[in-house]
Amino acid sequence: MGQREITCLFMRGGTSRGPFFNSDDLPTDLDIRNKVLLAAMGSPDTRQIDGLGGADMLTSKIAIISKSERKGIDVDYLFAQAWLDKPIIDTAPSCGNMLAAVGPYAIERRIVKTTGNQTCVNIYNVNTGSQIEAVIQTPNNQITYEGTQQIDGVPGTAAPILLNFSNIVGSKCGSLFPTGETTNEIQGIRVSCMDVAMPMVIMRAADLGVTGYESNSIVNNTALMQRIEKIRLEAGHKMGLGDVAEMVVPKVGIIAKARHGGSIYSCYLTPHHAHAAHAVTGAICVASCATIKGTIAESISKKTNGFSETVNIEHPSGVIDIDLKTSKSGLNTQVFSAGVIRTARKIMEGQVFVPERLWP
Repeated sequence: MGQREITCLFMRGGTSRGPFFNSDDLPTDLDIRNKVLLAAMGSPDTRQIDGLGGADMLTSKIAIISKSERKGIDVDYLFAQAWLDKPIIDTAPSCGNMLAAVGPYAIERRIVKTTGNQTCVNIYNVNTGSQIEAVIQTPNNQITYEGTQQIDGVPGTAAPILLNFSNIVGSKCGSLFPTGETTNEIQGIRVSCMDVAMPMVIMRAADLGVTGYESNSIVNNTALMQRIEKIRLEAGHKMGLGDVAEMVVPKVGIIAKARHGGSIYSCYLTPHHAHAAHAVTGAICVASCATIKGTIAESISKKTNGFSETVNIEHPSGVIDIDLKTSKSGLNTQVFSAGVIRTARKIMEGQVFVPERLWP
């Protein structure tokens, strides 16, 4: 049997990249779709030598886009994470970096028409149920990727893309603090279990016996990573997620005091590798943790419930700024919205080939 071609755009979104597919071009059966996506990415294989994957969790990501039938929404965005070493396509988490390219994709594919020098694309995140307004630069009604915006973790500059997130609390666990407490002790470590844009278990680096500033010292320490995984697994149960051994949520945030004038430092685990920069959705959750009194971050964060403020999160590649709007405090805190600036670029347009035998 031969191979079947599938149309896609290969795009960078924020500090991640991967193929963007129209859902109409993929099988409707989920098991078959996952096999097709694994083949397209070259998984399972740590080098992903036989597919589009970049041999890293940050470059083994997929976006599936469809024209939305929801009121006030232009496109539905489903994120899929292809594992490197296992035949797993995980749609439990979302990716805010890949999200940055969803608006440009919608314009490139003429799902959304430009509206002058700026075009707003309203996106529904199928993974989390959140809504995002993406503001795209379209001078003279033409999308542009060129600009002066720099984001840490990406070389050079590009056109800014503003992402405004709403409906971001409790997407997977049903509440801001799924355990009913601002902190819990798990495996002898005090943590905060939170669900804002991304379910996370957040802990202080000092409590683990590390600075947190050098991500390699964490992921290369087998005993420490095993301890962190035990905490993550128990946290998953406490958060109502069940057995998360073969899920990438909850993600793990290792936090420390900021070193360069920021609000807080965060090493973001994905969850078995360290993010080279920081996930956008994870940054929203860490920013929330940094501003809410009673969390694990209270003693090391420079922020305390300002209700409307910018949280500067330092990470291994620089800083990511989150504009956060909240009200009330502690367990009663309400997180209304979060904004972040990202960039994106169209890298390639064409067809990816998968074995015909995978298709029904």
